[in-house]
Amino acid sequence: MHRQIPLRLATMLLVALLTACAQKSAQAPAFSTLTRAQFNDATAQRFLPLFWRDDADGNGQLEPAELAVLWGLPDDDASLWIDAEGKFTQRFIDTYASLSKPAATQPDARQQAVLKELAQSAPTLVLTDLAKDTPAERGMVRHLQVAAKGIERLYADQKGTAGLEQKIPADDLASRAMFHRNQSPFCEAPQTENDPDCVALLPRPAQVSGLYPATVQERPGFCQRLEKEPDAKALLDHYSSVADDPAKAGHFIAVPYPQAWADDMAAVAKELNAAADALGGNETALVAYLRAAAQSFASNDWEPANRAWKAMNATNSKWFLRVAPDEVYYDPCAWKAGFALQLARINPDSIQWQQKLEPLKNEMEQQIATLAGKPYKAREVKFALPDFIDVVLNAGDQRSPSGATIGQSLPNWGPVADSGGRTVAMTNLYTDADSLARKREQESSVLCKATAESFRPQGKETVLNSLLHEAAHNLGPSHEYAVAGKTDTVAFGGTLASTFEELKAQNSALYLTSYLVGKGVFTDEERKRILRDDITWAFGHISRGMYAADGTPRNYSQLAAIQIGSFLDAGALTWTDDEKAANGTDTGCLQADYDKLPAAVEKLEQAVLGIKARADRKGAEALKAKYVDAKDRFATIKSAIAGRYQRTPKANFVYSVAMPR
Repeated sequence: MHRQIPLRLATMLLVALLTACAQKSAQAPAFSTLTRAQFNDATAQRFLPLFWRDDADGNGQLEPAELAVLWGLPDDDASLWIDAEGKFTQRFIDTYASLSKPAATQPDARQQAVLKELAQSAPTLVLTDLAKDTPAERGMVRHLQVAAKGIERLYADQKGTAGLEQKIPADDLASRAMFHRNQSPFCEAPQTENDPDCVALLPRPAQVSGLYPATVQERPGFCQRLEKEPDAKALLDHYSSVADDPAKAGHFIAVPYPQAWADDMAAVAKELNAAADALGGNETALVAYLRAAAQSFASNDWEPANRAWKAMNATNSKWFLRVAPDEVYYDPCAWKAGFALQLARINPDSIQWQQKLEPLKNEMEQQIATLAGKPYKAREVKFALPDFIDVVLNAGDQRSPSGATIGQSLPNWGPVADSGGRTVAMTNLYTDADSLARKREQESSVLCKATAESFRPQGKETVLNSLLHEAAHNLGPSHEYAVAGKTDTVAFGGTLASTFEELKAQNSALYLTSYLVGKGVFTDEERKRILRDDITWAFGHISRGMYAADGTPRNYSQLAAIQIGSFLDAGALTWTDDEKAANGTDTGCLQADYDKLPAAVEKLEQAVLGIKARADRKGAEALKAKYVDAKDRFATIKSAIAGRYQRTPKANFVYSVAMPR
């Protein structure tokens, strides 16, 4: 027997149901107005800590589980955007609705330039989920996130940009976003770095380093002037700033970092000790480093922290942390170590590669020494082979406006450096789907079809290239090697020394790849994949230009130009003017001859190692003049590479750490 509902009642029920659905729809809007790319571009331009990481179910709708909240931006507390029940908060709902609305006013020339600057990089997520980590580890990470913000303040002190962001109007969100991304008000992307309109605030501030007196920087060649001071050794110290001598007009004094920036140094030290406290009796090697690093921030003696850092490895800690002043590339004189923090997880895959390469370290040193020639002599090398790490967070000098370091060998100076230091290769960068798609697009615009389609990247060749690059920093004549008592910084000058040390490491990685094929470590196919990866890596750096807007040399761009230029001269690479690139659109492309590349690599290797072994500054300057500065056919090729690569935005890595509340 069936019970029937009267027509009038059925109509009333239908109306009620439709009304309820409409109300529910109004209360819980479908977040599908913007595509994933549009959402991420809009949040980046509006300085919001929000990133749509993926469309996991493919429905074109942003859902709470697909949203990442980014570290380091205002309002980076996840609870502001997703409530305790895992639903979007009203604040998020209102923010999403505002993203698709047109701007109230049209941007002026400066604001348009800022938007163009931002458009040249694409936010690229590095996500870490701490749900399965211990409460002690999550407590450690929370304190290190605070310490990382202190590192960013110290780096701003060094760059001379501290406090400038406060002068940007609160509603000028794109300019605030650019300042945060670049860690300065100045544009750095290739298409806008020389645009006089491109700046985050007006009036345009002077571009002055925070490491040296502003008055001395007004004069051309101020670095060379400081090199000639009677107390130049103290002034060039890596862990001090330079100030006017209050007791002697026209002279200068070195100011140790803990004195120059006492409050921020103390604040970082406090958080490092708190991170150690949070771990309690766990992770003893990491706790020892945290304590030692905290003390170094107070004492300015970095060797105890370096020793504790080197004592950590892939077998006694599942975490990687480096918090210290290290690299000098940001400094116009390339002397002063920049503050940085990098937190990562250890990737255990490195252990198998360490086992393969450990017995061959001194053989590799002998190979390098033979090519370097006199007066360099092979030595017993004791460095630790690279650990593989999955990055969690980068801050300060480690956080770049575009791209990221994929390998590093530290420290750069001192007894721990002399004994080999510690080397790492970053294994979770550029592996996301967005990065891989951009890489394919860029490569296909420059490589000829045959080269583009052969030995397509599989991912691991970038890590292996980085592994050998960092190992090579510890082989042959390096920073501490001296000729007639002069280290390379003194013999070449800071910026040229940095370029040639990185060139040595990058080219040695290629040379050692072929050597290790003979040792059964790599197959010939792996060698070719690594060679191809290096060539396209070089294109990326060439596309940035050889010099920054202020004239500071770009070390990696210059070494990339020397590599590619020398390989072209050797006939291992060929540029064909009238052949279509692999994308079928661009005319003129580059073809690789994998049979000729090993000899071309060895020829450049012998030249570079010989220059470093003899401290041959004229030889270094000649290579730079030929491949970096000359206005010739290669300059035209570099320009074509740059123009094509610049069409695709570079990765701007952003970081999100998810943990239970």
